[in-house]
Amino acid sequence: MKQRISLLMMLSLLVLPFVACKNDTNKQPKQGQQPSLDYRQVAIPNFNADSAYRFVADQLAFGFRHPGSKGHAQCADYLAATLRRFCDTVIVQTFSTTLWDGQTVEGRNIIGSLAPERDKRVLLAAHWDSRQWADHDLDTNNWRKPLLGANDGASGVGLLLEMARCMAALPPDVGVDFVFFDVEDQGIAEWAGRYEDNTWCKGSQYWASNPHRMFYTAQYGILFDMVGTAKPRFTKEEISMSFAQGVMNKMWACAAAIGYGNVFVDELSSSILDDHLYVNQILRVPTIDVVQNSPECSFYEHWHTVGDNLDAVSKETLQIVAMVTLKLLYGDFPTPKQS
Repeated sequence: MKQRISLLMMLSLLVLPFVACKNDTNKQPKQGQQPSLDYRQVAIPNFNADSAYRFVADQLAFGFRHPGSKGHAQCADYLAATLRRFCDTVIVQTFSTTLWDGQTVEGRNIIGSLAPERDKRVLLAAHWDSRQWADHDLDTNNWRKPLLGANDGASGVGLLLEMARCMAALPPDVGVDFVFFDVEDQGIAEWAGRYEDNTWCKGSQYWASNPHRMFYTAQYGILFDMVGTAKPRFTKEEISMSFAQGVMNKMWACAAAIGYGNVFVDELSSSILDDHLYVNQILRVPTIDVVQNSPECSFYEHWHTVGDNLDAVSKETLQIVAMVTLKLLYGDFPTPKQS
């Protein structure tokens, strides 16, 4: 995932102002509307943070997971097999794509669905590949080395695997699609001497143009990226607010209502080039990005460095993000037993 969007893409969005290359924040938005229900009273399934953390560790045990690596192939099989334990259907969508350096790679988007027969759906997504160039490492000798991507990739996937487990045990009154995008983080390297937007998010570009279900749509979508840092801070990212303001405001209001307003901060922040852009632009599913925003650095300390290992992931943060998400979803779509 890239922390800036080029002027050309910004002009194509029309509704979005030009943003600088830093992950700076803008003016405070007006306070979002108060939630219409008491989220503290919403019953949700039991999310196990230890289990989510193990799912993160399991991914890292395969090593580097960039396309073409041994770990990539092994992890893809693991993710599909794990989703089959919890979901009613699992689809592995294969595609070929060319990277910025001319490499042609094979990608796999992995989709697990609860209640696939339902027309009313919610999309929950993350990317599962790890970047093959640590091009933001302080040591220039590491720039062409791959990284494990514990927070950047594996944290969102681990969160969703555990959410699939607990939601399968107590299904909400809506179909749910867990989509793991591939080839998200193989965009053009900082040392390439040029910049191209569409070198990023290859899997979501493909899926949005070729969804796993004909005429696919959803009530809304939530993308989770870098959701495991020990100092979590999620702000209202500008593309999310432009395409899915209602969803974002409601999720942040839910967070505040259950005591996590200091984590889901009511503050606008710059546009992020991430998978949600293409889901919004191409598929027209209103989708927000829950993504780390550390004001003192690019996303978080170990972003695109060899230091993005399991130490960069906090069980407590995974628990917070899950609690807010589950309270939102089950507030919108309570399980029939609760209705």
